[in-house]
Amino acid sequence: MPSSDILIVGGGLAGLFCALKFSPRPVTLLASAPLGEGASSIWAQGGIAAAVSEGDTPERHCADTIVAGAGLVDEAVMLGVAREARARVDDLLGYGVPFDRDLAGHLVASREAAHSERRIVRVQGDRAGAAIMAALVAAVRETPSISVIEGWTAEELIAHEGRVIGVIARNAHGEAEKFPAGATILATGGIGQLYQVTTNPLEARGLGLAMAARAGATIADAEFVQFHPTAIDIGRDPAPLATEALRGEGALLINRAGERFMVKLHADAELAPRDIVARGVFAELAAGRGAFLDARQAIVADFATRFPTVFASCMGAGIDPAKMPIPIVPAEHYHMGGVWTDQRGRTSLAGLWAAGEVACTGVHGANRLASNSLLEAVVFGARVAEDLLGRGDLGFDMHRVERFLRSPVPKLAIKPETALVTRLRGLMSKHVGVVRAAPGLATALREISEIEHQAQQPVTRLMACSALMIAAGAAVRLESRGGHYRSDFPQADAALARRSQLSLGAARVIAAQMGGLAPPKLH
Repeated sequence: MPSSDILIVGGGLAGLFCALKFSPRPVTLLASAPLGEGASSIWAQGGIAAAVSEGDTPERHCADTIVAGAGLVDEAVMLGVAREARARVDDLLGYGVPFDRDLAGHLVASREAAHSERRIVRVQGDRAGAAIMAALVAAVRETPSISVIEGWTAEELIAHEGRVIGVIARNAHGEAEKFPAGATILATGGIGQLYQVTTNPLEARGLGLAMAARAGATIADAEFVQFHPTAIDIGRDPAPLATEALRGEGALLINRAGERFMVKLHADAELAPRDIVARGVFAELAAGRGAFLDARQAIVADFATRFPTVFASCMGAGIDPAKMPIPIVPAEHYHMGGVWTDQRGRTSLAGLWAAGEVACTGVHGANRLASNSLLEAVVFGARVAEDLLGRGDLGFDMHRVERFLRSPVPKLAIKPETALVTRLRGLMSKHVGVVRAAPGLATALREISEIEHQAQQPVTRLMACSALMIAAGAAVRLESRGGHYRSDFPQADAALARRSQLSLGAARVIAAQMGGLAPPKLH
């Protein structure tokens, strides 16, 4: 039973950055996979949004975010994040991240959809995520105050007398261990693997969200899921991503007949907000017309050097993007919702903080602006560390709860429940995906509840729990806004222009009412 003053759960960008910001104070970092593997941050192609270009300002960055967020962005929180952006970029430079620079040494910024300025700080075109993670993993490995424990998947928050005091985690052999802590920080990432098509790695299963919900934490904006419109449709899981920067450089969206279908859907055509583009691609596919990203005119000779990740994915499937349109499909990409936190990363539960995609800070609103996710991860990773460093004594007496923590957790035979997980992912894509409606949501809530009840493995139960929270949030938001689109309520309702908050108990009541289930037993 290894104990820690501060326990960070998750080895992605938010977790690593937070751990480094604690130095030289000792922390323990618990990761389900070896550092540098399994984190969604590695897959980020665009970069970090920050007002670094001449003429750009944090205020303009905030204004663009508010527009993209469809009325639900917390302006005060986002403005603070935008103002911290340059300092966090400088931190990353200090950790060795090789951001692109011009001959004069200035940071090179590109433009992405819905940004009014060129403010995406990148690495080698489309390698920002991988480069940032490589630099931070190296820094963490070299920092003696950070104890790294790899290969343990957290499955439950330990709560005692109204306070979170650590987690229960399990290794690949099914052995479980308690990891007590004075402060527990969730940095477990997103929910992509709840969907049939996603750009997220296998570890993005919504486990942190479910653990927090099961412990009684408030979940905010669960219904808002962002689908990237241009995942490369070559049958891979996760689906490789064709970065939005391609459209920023002039690539077009066409159907099989060569028609630019986005022109009739939005004034900004290919550079419209992601939710609108995703629905446009979804409609073309549903109608059988096909959807493709055409970069043949915009990016030809230097495609391989400017966008090496996209180029490699395409060529691996026999597609030369300089000569052929790239087949695309909308894929779950980012969850705007998550565990509610305040501006310091504190959740509604004592002893628990959250940062990164698992958290919901109010920065993204109903629809994340491109490349704000990496920014939010480092800003809130730093804020959580600052909040806890300012506390000194955490008020946690390990000796007082030793007897409570001493009871063993049984070993479990790990048996992947592939059929249940496949069924869950299909339900979420079909009924809680790009387009939603009451009948499908009712079906999803009923069947997700059945899957949760049938599951024998902790991970499957947690996945079903997170799916239930998302479906319940979608069921009660009777409007369309940002990443949440209801075909039966296709317009935004001004009366509903507010963030949502949901408990697991409330989600189970919604599931019972809509899915025709027996009412849950409320304790």
